[in-house]
Amino acid sequence: MRGVLTYPFSGTLNGNQRIAFYRERFLKHLDRLAGSMQKKMDDKAIKDWLLENNIQEVETIVPDMAGTARGKLIPIEKFTSGSVIRLPESVFTQSVTGKFLPDGYINPADRDILIRPDLDTLKILPWMKDPTATVINDCYYEDGSNVDISPRQVLKNILQLYAELGMKPIVAPELEFYLVQRNTDPNQALETPIGRSGRQETVRRPFSLDALDEFEPIIDHIHSYADAMNIKIDTLEHEMGTAQLEINFEHDDPLKICDQVMIFKRLIREAAMQHGIYATFLAKPLEDQPGSAMHWHISLVDDESGENVFSDSKKETEIFKSFIAGLQQFTSESILFNAPYVNSYRRFQRFQNAPINLCWGYDNRTTGLRVPTSSPENKRVEFRIGGADVNPYLSIASSLACGYLGMQKSLQPTAPEDSNASNMQFNLPKNLSTAIDVLRDSESMPALMGNRFLQIYVAMKEDEYNEYFQVISPWERENLLLSV
Repeated sequence: MRGVLTYPFSGTLNGNQRIAFYRERFLKHLDRLAGSMQKKMDDKAIKDWLLENNIQEVETIVPDMAGTARGKLIPIEKFTSGSVIRLPESVFTQSVTGKFLPDGYINPADRDILIRPDLDTLKILPWMKDPTATVINDCYYEDGSNVDISPRQVLKNILQLYAELGMKPIVAPELEFYLVQRNTDPNQALETPIGRSGRQETVRRPFSLDALDEFEPIIDHIHSYADAMNIKIDTLEHEMGTAQLEINFEHDDPLKICDQVMIFKRLIREAAMQHGIYATFLAKPLEDQPGSAMHWHISLVDDESGENVFSDSKKETEIFKSFIAGLQQFTSESILFNAPYVNSYRRFQRFQNAPINLCWGYDNRTTGLRVPTSSPENKRVEFRIGGADVNPYLSIASSLACGYLGMQKSLQPTAPEDSNASNMQFNLPKNLSTAIDVLRDSESMPALMGNRFLQIYVAMKEDEYNEYFQVISPWERENLLLSV
């Protein structure tokens, strides 16, 4: 019928409906136009910034299952032209040993995925000789859907669950690591490096400023790199182990923080290597020393008001209690995200500055879940289970998933523990094999973390464990060779 506009799902429109329809279409057109203009302005600003800094190449990074950087180094002309950048989907099925999972987990053709830069992560790499930038990318399939097995996307999915509740997690990690002498022979034990005084640190000097000064040149290098990359460091201290340091980050959005942690690990390793030593985030690198952890300080704020939902002006809320209860009940199921390697479980030992259970307590560092002393607006939970070797995206995603389940089920926590929790029952999985089994059997995690993602992650960890199990250790040769 001439002059009559029809909806594909309804009949004809009367005069007022027609006006409203045209108005809606016009406003959508303006929005698209404004978005297109904004994109052009943003693209021009980015191109100008790259040219002003004489950037020659850009690292296009995708965080893999281990939390390490995979991707491509591309010339600036290609990056600014809007060219489509592709990677094989199998980038997410490669284990830490370099092996790929067999067919059956992804498309057997190993199809391409598209990567799109998150320009908020665009930074200059200060340690490169030639001016080079780096950017972290999100991953998509050809049809525009998100790559569900990307760790960064897994975290985004968890954050969306909180957004639907009107909440926003705020987190801050404490990242521990060791400085060690160069080690080019894996059969040789690690040793602590020579400090500024020319002496090797051989005894524990926790919180010692003099011990920290031994590595002042490296620390200065770390700070200068962090400043150049606009990574906000809160504090730095000497930890419990020999030549063990800890860096604390400022509180921020989980995705932003995880991006920073991934880059920061590279930064620290690079700063150390420029001084002829290694920095390692291995959970338990030295036999007679404490392990290295990455603790998460977690709070939840109301999306609209920005107020902390863990407490009101007078007391802690039910949300706070249920969040802790969720961590208590489900962390063991998901421990594989916080202890992802065989070495990770060497860290969980009594009286070695690591938790052995999921007790919680106020200002109690012996518990797996600590509630620091704070004002109501800063009420938070310190999740102390994860090692320094974790993929940060998966570590915080799984922790938030556990807390989310606790809130959804209105769970109640145990009574807070005020004694030494290291004297209590050991109730965490004690090895990688057990952790694999409990995650495979989990009924709660697939719905939150993604079923296909979990299948791939579990298969990868099982493959790593089987490969490790084929290695004969020095302990076996020393104690069993001629004795059994």
